[in-house]
Amino acid sequence: MGRFRCAVIALHVSHVSVTMTHPRHATRPAASPRSTITSSVAPLTSEQRAHVHRRLLEERATITRRLARYGPDAAGESGATNRVPFHMADLGSDTMQETLEAAFASRDSRTLAEIDAALRRFYSNPTAFGLDEQTGACISFERLDIIPWARRAS
Repeated sequence: MGRFRCAVIALHVSHVSVTMTHPRHATRPAASPRSTITSSVAPLTSEQRAHVHRRLLEERATITRRLARYGPDAAGESGATNRVPFHMADLGSDTMQETLEAAFASRDSRTLAEIDAALRRFYSNPTAFGLDEQTGACISFERLDIIPWARRAS
């Protein structure tokens, strides 16, 4: 069974059917429309939803504070100071530090956008929060505790 893989998965409310084929003959399953994915069971209890909501707000506050550090005034730079390096190595170090800070700020900005999108999803339909956006499967509470803005179950 090591050489075979799951090629087609059809998600139904009552059962899941799986077809096994040889990898050479496997094709990608067609994406099912979101409207056919339904769940009659809420993925999270009200206490778990409240905990995930608090975690989203905590993560948002943390990232907002981190992004404030990357501002021009955060390092004590006021446009009046002269930043001409005394040595070429200083210029290289400054450039590397600025590059790293820009990369971190970019990553944090993307994460903040994901958190804001998760908060919008949470506020628009709190009982459906915690469902995988593509499959409709429940995202585990443990995963949401670690990454509260998760969109996928895995």
